[in-house]
Amino acid sequence: MSPSSTPAAASKPAPYEGVAPPLPLLRVPLLNRERELFAYELLFHRESGNEQALLQSVLAMITDGALTRLVRGNRAFLNLPVELLPEDADVLLHQPRLGMVLQPQVANDAALLKRLQLMAQRGCQFMLDVGHQDLDNSLPLEALLQMVQLVRLDVSQLSPELLAQRAEYLHARGLHVVVGQVNDHPTYERCVQLPLEAVQGRYLLVSQPIAVPVLTANRLSMLRLMGALHESNPGPVELGDIISDDAVLSYKLLSCVNSAYFALPRQLKSVQQAAIFFGVTRMRNWVDTMAMCSMDDRPPELLRAALIRAHMCEELAQGMPHGHAEMAFTVGLFSLLDTLMCAPMEFLLPQLRLAPEISDALTGRGGPFASILQQILAWEANELTSEQVPPQRIQRLATIYLNATQWADQVYASANEKSVQ
Repeated sequence: MSPSSTPAAASKPAPYEGVAPPLPLLRVPLLNRERELFAYELLFHRESGNEQALLQSVLAMITDGALTRLVRGNRAFLNLPVELLPEDADVLLHQPRLGMVLQPQVANDAALLKRLQLMAQRGCQFMLDVGHQDLDNSLPLEALLQMVQLVRLDVSQLSPELLAQRAEYLHARGLHVVVGQVNDHPTYERCVQLPLEAVQGRYLLVSQPIAVPVLTANRLSMLRLMGALHESNPGPVELGDIISDDAVLSYKLLSCVNSAYFALPRQLKSVQQAAIFFGVTRMRNWVDTMAMCSMDDRPPELLRAALIRAHMCEELAQGMPHGHAEMAFTVGLFSLLDTLMCAPMEFLLPQLRLAPEISDALTGRGGPFASILQQILAWEANELTSEQVPPQRIQRLATIYLNATQWADQVYASANEKSVQ
């Protein structure tokens, strides 16, 4: 990486570089009604004909602990084609925090169903993705319902009345209900009234329509701080002066850059010293990062998503003209600013006075970073295929994504002064 690059460059060498190509996968959070992490679903990019290679890669990531590190030891459900379920499933049985997503059609294979039942008896966790399928009068489906712990319903294919009826039915049976495809806030507000364990969907990354935005004092202060940083192009002393009144932010900033994870050659004792060491542009991005991580009233997974986007944008901008990587980082970080601030982007951007290239990307007007951001959004939605982009591009995105998740987890943990959980 260029020594002038943004906060991501302060990390240790990327753990997935120089080793076997990482497996293209995506971790998708399931949040409880308090919007805290309940579990991750792990989606695997799969091309036709590479099933055996996919299986071997998944098993390798389980046995060497890479999957556990990716989900920070939290519960996770692997969404794999059932034909890839290994004959020797002990590797899953020895990982009590790892389970599997099952589709209803597995009940049609008697031998497979028997093996799944044995795994369930030995403690393996399963989430049955029934979607909109009728739960009544199906003996094979009933066999699955008797062995799984969680059942996921697809809100996009069920009427509100039918969704409520099925959630109540499953809850009464002692099963944990997960509602998937919750992609807007009105649907979310309706779903959390149901007896459910977790909610999953794009709603987390979507801003909530607000007619008249009203920022809390904390968010208004943060917005003014960011505006001052981006408007005046400060030097090291001026940058230190801008944030000198925020002792908590200054402390978090120095604690993060001095943490063992980033392995600096010497301890930095002031913001001015850090700005001289890293460069003002890079430190400005660090201040933006720490300020956003301080928003403890927002879901941690939303903050992590903003950090992941920032790191990915920066990496994909490597090779562009000087200074573009720093701007790309800001594009990724601020791409969820409206959702984090609970205010429209049109209201926020005039107060930040960002470079036109950044504002254009954030408002969909194009510019040099628009295509980068759109590719990351497609990756997030698990919509990229080798028909759209070359396989080499998917492999590069896989490497960047996995590095970004580790970087985001570490930075978020450092900013909140606690170990990754």
